[in-house]
Amino acid sequence: MPSIEHRLSFEKPIFELEARLESLKKDSAGAGVKDRIAELRKSILQLQKDIYASLKPWETVEVARHPNRPQTLDYIDMVFDEFVELHGDRFFGDDPAIRTGWAKLDGTKVMLIGQHKGRNLKERQRCNFGCPHPEGYRKALRAMEMAAKFHLPVITLIDTPGAFPGVASEERGVALTIAGLMYKMSALPVPIICTVIGEGGSGGAIGIGVGDRVAMLEHSYYSVISPEGCAGILWKSSEYKDKAAEALKMRSRDLLGFGVIEEIIEEPLGGAHRDPHLAAARLKHFLRNSLKNLVKLPTEQLVAERYERFRKLGQFDETLCP
Repeated sequence: MPSIEHRLSFEKPIFELEARLESLKKDSAGAGVKDRIAELRKSILQLQKDIYASLKPWETVEVARHPNRPQTLDYIDMVFDEFVELHGDRFFGDDPAIRTGWAKLDGTKVMLIGQHKGRNLKERQRCNFGCPHPEGYRKALRAMEMAAKFHLPVITLIDTPGAFPGVASEERGVALTIAGLMYKMSALPVPIICTVIGEGGSGGAIGIGVGDRVAMLEHSYYSVISPEGCAGILWKSSEYKDKAAEALKMRSRDLLGFGVIEEIIEEPLGGAHRDPHLAAARLKHFLRNSLKNLVKLPTEQLVAERYERFRKLGQFDETLCP
């Protein structure tokens, strides 16, 4: 994992205290320095707790987009015992924005499907900044069909600002491909666990988000559109992205209340980028427990409950409408 270099605007007070702490450490010979260092560490910890306990919606988006935030390939290394990658959709080509392959979680064989943005500029360009093309979703569909054939649970890691909306993507049928994948997932006869690890943008996210258990990392977001896109449509300017983020109710605690997700995976203090290994351990704990419960269910019950889960989303009481 890269070192923490990118600084979020609302974290400025934290970094100022951390700079003072580093300065004090260099002056370790001074009188009472140890006590001052201990006190400053307590202050930093409390400040982090206060700031991250009251993040605004747009600030949550900033954390979800942090360039050092763990991505799919990072979690593959830290969570899973083995991974054998599968490439290509057997129709057009391979899409590095979606990674698929056989994996093992504590010895249990699974099919892993995750979206990856890339770290440096070269990798990000190769991964199209995490915006998959139709071939990426067809590759995911191929992987799910193989999982069904060999009776393996499916685990998906969601992290995309959205599917690529370019002309070539549309010409190759991105909307139809995502719709077909969602249809396939709704009736797949094996357990499916979906986790939003960063950005969960629009159809690009829901394309691999139809599962029996859906969770989010604490500071991720899941939405029908990005805040900038929403602001551009409603207010004709991305300057209103803060207002749009508030209106979209895209944070994990909002979506838990709506029943869109079943669980929030707590992140290390300061975000997953502050302690990737702890974030990975908590993700692994969720995946392990979910698999343990889901594999016990008969196939018919599993598929029926998944169908009912998504049918209930968005229901409203017409008697309350004016």
